[in-house]
Amino acid sequence: MSIAVLVLLGLGAGWYVTNRYAGNLERTDAFGGLDEAARPAAPTEAASGAAPLTFLVVGSDTRAEVAPGELPDGRSDVMMLVRVTGERRHAQVVSLPRDSWVSVPGVGMAKLNAAYAYGGPGLLIETVETLTGVRIDHYAAIDFAGFVQMTDALGGVDVEVAETTTSGPYTYTAGANHLDGQEALQYVRQRHGLPGGDFDRVQRQQQYLRSVFTSLSQQNVLRDMGALDSFLLALTDAMVVDETLSASALLDLTYEFRSLRPDGLTFLTAPVAGTGREGAQSVVYLQQDRAEELWGYLRNDSLQAHAAEFGLDTLPAVPN
Repeated sequence: MSIAVLVLLGLGAGWYVTNRYAGNLERTDAFGGLDEAARPAAPTEAASGAAPLTFLVVGSDTRAEVAPGELPDGRSDVMMLVRVTGERRHAQVVSLPRDSWVSVPGVGMAKLNAAYAYGGPGLLIETVETLTGVRIDHYAAIDFAGFVQMTDALGGVDVEVAETTTSGPYTYTAGANHLDGQEALQYVRQRHGLPGGDFDRVQRQQQYLRSVFTSLSQQNVLRDMGALDSFLLALTDAMVVDETLSASALLDLTYEFRSLRPDGLTFLTAPVAGTGREGAQSVVYLQQDRAEELWGYLRNDSLQAHAAEFGLDTLPAVPN
């Protein structure tokens, strides 16, 4: 799970990185089956004159248990809207709870992560666009297994843990923890033993991304081509992106995103009203009024200016 290789490329790797790693990416026709006339309008351009860009980033855990009747890897464990602002200095990462009870076009009410199982990336994109009214420009998916190689290529990542917890063979002590790849993978998978369950897991996933960006900025990774090579090969090898992200498109975005830095990232979760049951399913209900405010700010590229209004939905400094 990652924001997107495009953003990482935009941190300064340039022409060499684009051409070396673009060919390492697998591509999918994520938008081919969508009715263009029914999709949301393009976002309002910012004062800078550049249109914001929105990515739908999903992650799957291939070793997760498969529920009866489901296909392996048929559902996504992580779903994030990543909006890079028109001025290209800020980005907002909005996590969408996988169990959100939403309208899936052509299916009816279902969990958000079921959309992929029913119709692949295209139906998932259509479902998220229907939910938010936000037009998605690009799609990226990553397998959780890529966490291990990516994290180890950085020499590990640092996270702050609120209370000591144990997951599998690993114990995460209250306070600062330095995690290698396997430890980080287990850390972002954990939900049992956390007071907020899946909600705390979402925050851990966001915290991991924040730590990756911090490591990239504080270390010499961007100046050490050996370390950068290992990191980007691991990342791109684990990713699938939409077909519009050609090598030339990546090169263009590399230049556009050159001013994006870790301190320009804001992490939020879609506002939640509560949880409940729909038949035998445990589901998450979104808080419609506040969620619509958030989607509206995304549609006109003003979420950065209004992020403080969603304090309860923002990643805390030290999640559970």
